[in-house]
Amino acid sequence: MIDLYTAPTPNGHKVSCTLEALKISYETHFVNIAEGEQKQPEFLALNPNGRIPAIVDREADDFSIFESGAIMIYLAEKAGRLLPADAKGRSRVMQWLMFQMGGVGPMMGQANVFHRYFPEKIQPAIDRYQNECRRLFEVLDGHLADNEWLADDYSIADIANWCWVRTYKWSGVSIDGLDYLQRWLELMREQPGMAAGIEVPFSLGNMLKDKKDTEEFANNAKKTLQT
Repeated sequence: MIDLYTAPTPNGHKVSCTLEALKISYETHFVNIAEGEQKQPEFLALNPNGRIPAIVDREADDFSIFESGAIMIYLAEKAGRLLPADAKGRSRVMQWLMFQMGGVGPMMGQANVFHRYFPEKIQPAIDRYQNECRRLFEVLDGHLADNEWLADDYSIADIANWCWVRTYKWSGVSIDGLDYLQRWLELMREQPGMAAGIEVPFSLGNMLKDKKDTEEFANNAKKTLQT
């Protein structure tokens, strides 16, 4: 059994979607980041960096792991799925996983801050991060033009990138003209565990459609900038 400490964010969804895809039993513990629970001693004992998600593997002497990518690798290795055992296959997955962790996630995160949360609109910063997100999306689109999946087969690299890219509207980034990326987004949505994984720890409802929900989510997210 895995204890999952998480919140409804792309990084949190990376792990819940992986758990669902691998059909690993887990228990969810909601961490209220708007209230700063990720900075409390109990959580810092699991992740000294004070960020979600984190897991505890009860079957491995309560072994705790933080950093979403590291958790995904651990879970894939534990289950023996979604990460090839051979060196080249593993490397291909790792490359695209690192692409998300070092590029897509940080750039979309910064786009979110300046586009959605920052108290003043600094247009050069907004343009900088939205343009870089679009460039990264174009990299994905170009690769997917000749490949069904990011690596040879469906893997944790696809899950990691999808959990972020699917939120492109929230970052204010267009995917118009990126036909291969759009095809992949639809294909990913149909994969086992994805629909369930993005509902953990709870559904965000109509966050991207309902004005009231959007404003409430943005206001709560702004609080995290102070923590």
